Amino acid sequence: MTASPDLDPLLAIMARLRDPRAGCPWDLAQSFKTIAPYTIEEAYEVAEACETGDPAALKDELGDLLFQVVFHARMSEEAGGFAFNDVAKAIADKMVRRHPHVFGEAEIATAAAQTLAWEEQKAAERSAQGAASALDGVGVGLPALTRAAKLQRRAARVGFDWPEVAPIFAKIDEEIAELRGAMSEGAERIEDELGDLLFAVVNLARRLETDPEQALRRACRKFERRFRRVEERLAALGKTPGAATLDEMEAQWQWAKAEERNMGEKP
Repeated sequence: MTASPDLDPLLAIMARLRDPRAGCPWDLAQSFKTIAPYTIEEAYEVAEACETGDPAALKDELGDLLFQVVFHARMSEEAGGFAFNDVAKAIADKMVRRHPHVFGEAEIATAAAQTLAWEEQKAAERSAQGAASALDGVGVGLPALTRAAKLQRRAARVGFDWPEVAPIFAKIDEEIAELRGAMSEGAERIEDELGDLLFAVVNLARRLETDPEQALRRACRKFERRFRRVEERLAALGKTPGAATLDEMEAQWQWAKAEERNMGEKP
């Protein structure tokens, strides 16, 4: 594999967009902080393209994400910091360091063993950087479900974890009961207990080796697909959701569910 000949033109395009005299006013007005939400959005769009299995969309979304990397690197270079090549070199060095069984003499036979070795290497790197807690380095900017799972995995590595799944179900039942009890105690208390319930559900997802973020995205797609079908069915009857009763919408919802089961549940 050789470096893409299109990378230098992309870097040149970014430099032109940020040119103080002839660049784009919008691009010139951006900072690391203002661009960050776009970077996150593009990462999610890459994930969506992966889940839907659309190669053309994945190519486009990966390009958009790459452009975000180029954008951040350009702003840093303008400020006298790292440039794009420094980013590329840093990740190349990290991958070599974290794969001693490929680029060195270490022997790792399975994917599970590699996962363990990877996490041990990351822990060693954090320790060398002065990390004092097992939870250090879990990004605060992560989506909450993803961050909860990562915090739980870190705690589990040092033994703070239930040995079986059953106590997690019991914990979820406990949190539901506490949420019910908080319903008359105000918004702050409700939010606190609801957060505990979600955290417990994430713990269950982790133990079932299911990505909670991906599971919820799938549930969102399912809801959207079925609700759109409800709208279509109501429209065929000359109605809109706003003009239909809840019972009528529920009947169409159940029809949409049955339709999917008969066709084979969609992802």
